[in-house]
Amino acid sequence: MLFDSHSHTKFSADSEMQAKDALQAAARAGVGLVFTEHLDLDFPGEDVFEFSPQKYWQEYLPLRGDQLRLGVEIGLEQGTLARSRAFVAEVPFDLVIGSIHLLEHHDLYYPDYYRGRSKEQVFHAYFQTMAEQIRACDFCDVLGHIDYIVRYAPYEEHTLDYTQFHEGIDAVLRAVIETGKVMELNTRRLGDKAACEDLLPVYQRYHALGGRYVTLGSDAHTPEAIGVNFAAGQQLAAAAGLQLVTFKARKMELCQ
Repeated sequence: MLFDSHSHTKFSADSEMQAKDALQAAARAGVGLVFTEHLDLDFPGEDVFEFSPQKYWQEYLPLRGDQLRLGVEIGLEQGTLARSRAFVAEVPFDLVIGSIHLLEHHDLYYPDYYRGRSKEQVFHAYFQTMAEQIRACDFCDVLGHIDYIVRYAPYEEHTLDYTQFHEGIDAVLRAVIETGKVMELNTRRLGDKAACEDLLPVYQRYHALGGRYVTLGSDAHTPEAIGVNFAAGQQLAAAAGLQLVTFKARKMELCQ
């Protein structure tokens, strides 16, 4: 079964999605689902991206099975790695995604960090931080959305040009491969043909360096977003020579 390995329900501060609605949407889309609730310790701003793993497990364990896995998406920062590692050990998660949502403790969703900084400066810092954190993180299975910054960076060109940023991107890809992790292919932007063309060289390079597997993740926060753009994601993965996988009990499974 094909799995949407990145989704957020009410346990994430930025989602109100109910589990039953998510599961119904996944059934309609013909995919399995992994809930990957946000853990971003010490996150700036008013939202608290933290949850009780015990409450999460108690509420959702009866739903866990062949069509639903329980995971977490952890925002990676040097100062919170030890506490994030301890969090992961509290319950037997199926999948742990590691993601970069902050630079210099600034939320990349908002324009503040970008003011006075060129795209080259920001993207260099982004990939450098991502490579460093994925090497430091020994408790993650998957690197989430390498193109996250493209969603929000307020530059004229909303692109991730491999030729322009190949050194930084290669450093990230090597870190993923050398630490035994897997790349996510996040499908949120794949409704845009230009985004697909943008990302294909990145995932082809991942394959050239030795990467063989990707998870597909919609990053859904609402039922209608579950499985979004999966046909484009499947085509992109195939074009890059990559096998689609998900995780169960922290072990990789091929998606048939």
